[in-house]
Amino acid sequence: MTAPSLTRYPSLQGRTVFVTGGGSGIGAAIVQGFAAQGARVAFIDIDEAASRQLAGQIAEAGQPAPWWRRCDVRDIPALQQAIAEAADALGPFSVLVNNVASDDRHTLESVTPAYYDDRIAINERPAFFAIQSVAPGMRGLGGGAIVNLGSTGWQAKGSGYPCYAIAKSSVNGLTRGLAKTLGADRIRINTVSPGWVMTERQKQLWLDAAGEEDLKRNQCLPDKLQPHDIAAMVLFLASDDAAMCTAQEFTVDAGWV
Repeated sequence: MTAPSLTRYPSLQGRTVFVTGGGSGIGAAIVQGFAAQGARVAFIDIDEAASRQLAGQIAEAGQPAPWWRRCDVRDIPALQQAIAEAADALGPFSVLVNNVASDDRHTLESVTPAYYDDRIAINERPAFFAIQSVAPGMRGLGGGAIVNLGSTGWQAKGSGYPCYAIAKSSVNGLTRGLAKTLGADRIRINTVSPGWVMTERQKQLWLDAAGEEDLKRNQCLPDKLQPHDIAAMVLFLASDDAAMCTAQEFTVDAGWV
């Protein structure tokens, strides 16, 4: 499905943005959305080939070329270094989007302490340390916007990924737990919780006949969610149009939850 023309936010023109997990899927739509607004975007991703392809597509569209690096967010010093290097290149970030995640399936019985720690290291820990890294720069700018990507999967009591559910359920706690502290410096922080978004990964791994029936039964709207649907909400929350929105969860799930 082709992304529709997105609303233009003049406040995003020239704004500096950092996106984790921005090389493909929802993250790529977010990066493309900010680039189309004229923002100066930096992103990291573990998939080097997808990241290079995305950066090329953005440049070919005549938009500001994004800064990007391959980074495994389980390595917090590497994440912090990438943020620092990107800030050296683009300036301090006024927008942070904590998007990176991995919803690999697993059973309760199969989880070992090492696997549990690995899931948390991808799906929970990077968001905290990315916020810690960008906050001083946002204070220096006089404010900023942080958007954390949550999930409706745990809210709908989805099965097959208990560690992912634990990590994603904590996103609202992270958002609300930091809102007062960050708000004193006019840094806004919100959660965007997607429903079942039809990324290539989701379609290849899990969208089968039973999944199609789940969509028909549970969504109020008949259309499948696309990455650009999530990006649209992220762009709004990053813009000055959302100047008084903080400590909130915004659900984009076609009415599933």
